[in-house]
Amino acid sequence: MSGVMPMFADAWTYLVLHPRQFGVALWTHIGLSVSALTIAAAIAVPIGIWLAQTQRAALLAINTANIGRTLPSLAVLALMMPILGTGFAPALFALTLLALPPILLNTYTAIRQVDPDTIDAARGMGMTAIEIVRKVKLPIAIPIIFAGIRTAAIQVISGAVLAAYIGGGGLGDFITAGIAMMAVPQLLVGAVPATLLALGADALFASVQRAITPKGLRPR
Repeated sequence: MSGVMPMFADAWTYLVLHPRQFGVALWTHIGLSVSALTIAAAIAVPIGIWLAQTQRAALLAINTANIGRTLPSLAVLALMMPILGTGFAPALFALTLLALPPILLNTYTAIRQVDPDTIDAARGMGMTAIEIVRKVKLPIAIPIIFAGIRTAAIQVISGAVLAAYIGGGGLGDFITAGIAMMAVPQLLVGAVPATLLALGADALFASVQRAITPKGLRPR
């Protein structure tokens, strides 16, 4: 323990001496994560709803998403480098790909699990297919869909650390530099904030998920 505290003290000293560098890295990391998650949700939620409604190519899409979930984050980032080069845009594209599978799978599963009797009752009331999706299926499915977004958020924030390997910037720059120079304090300047971001995002999304879940469906 006596050797750990000086390293954290040195990390704090480094951060205080390089506030602009840290600020740029932090906002780049947040920007990458938020952008990737937003784009992935905008793509995966409508596709998941459509697949659950039509069943067209659903098996292929779901299997592809399951394969995507097994790919290591660094492997996805590395695959983007020969295609798109290095920098913020390739990192954003790779992180968006990482975020798609959990959101797509949860959306598909959530819509498919809506009680058929509830759907029949809505249809009997004269609702159109679009109204059934918007007024019946989505309100019921939203907690599960949001759980997928929550999972994707943690994966993206963690994966964004590796964006430094393809020139994407972010807090990973401190980690890679710290490893290269065997400078633990510099490594901690990247690792600790990245960990806190992931934990904070998980807590925030968990609170929102609980708030949007009907009381009768909340775990006791």
